[in-house]
Amino acid sequence: MRMFHELLDSNRQYAQSFDLGGVPARAARSFALLTCMDSRIEPLVMLGLRPGDAKILRNAGGRVTPDALRSLVFATTFLGVTHVAVMHHSDCALAHRSDAQVRSSLSGAQRHAVRDWDLLVMPDPDAALAADVQAVRSCEALSAGVVVVGWRYDVGTGLVQEIVPPGC
Repeated sequence: MRMFHELLDSNRQYAQSFDLGGVPARAARSFALLTCMDSRIEPLVMLGLRPGDAKILRNAGGRVTPDALRSLVFATTFLGVTHVAVMHHSDCALAHRSDAQVRSSLSGAQRHAVRDWDLLVMPDPDAALAADVQAVRSCEALSAGVVVVGWRYDVGTGLVQEIVPPGC
């Protein structure tokens, strides 16, 4: 409980000098990034972006899920997004593991609760990234002409490498 109170106190301090109220909802740089929830990733800072420049979507592994596609469809239809990067990262907890390995790490109750879930593990990270990029590119609901690439962020160096270029 104390942690929540500390966070809300910090928010009140932040709100005292808040100056983003006039930032438009459209992505100023026409860009969306789907990446992992890993706390070592700072999407805006690492790409030289500012608030309002891009739509940032995050989930475990930066995987393309139905909800990620739903968000990208809305971003490309209503919020000016024309360029999408799917970005996985080095040292991901879901990389180089099988579904069985991840499930064995869960408690019995957790395994039962997620028994019907696709955990979207990445035994082959490059193949997973290519599949995710293809899933976005092949989404028929996405606005026409959207350019999609696949990147990998190195959590040890801060560098981003293009793994799946546009049009491949």
